Amino acid sequence: MICSSVGIVYKDLRGKKSQYIIGAEYGIPSSVISELERGKKDPQLTTIFKLAESCGIKPSQLLAKVEELLPDDFSVCDD
Repeated sequence: MICSSVGIVYKDLRGKKSQYIIGAEYGIPSSVISELERGKKDPQLTTIFKLAESCGIKPSQLLAKVEELLPDDFSVCDD
């Protein structure tokens, strides 16, 4: 659920910017950006920072937007 939320948020924030151009400018392979946007890859912390920077926001702002998409009772721990 987190991965798909990251993908949704980043794709929206990226807008019409090319995955290839962003990848080249910020050192993220475009294949990784594609996998992230499809919810297939769990981003590393450094990638979160790069994604946020590519959108002109702080990592905390990116993660806040991701958190907004998660259910209130969301937990990463299996009970």
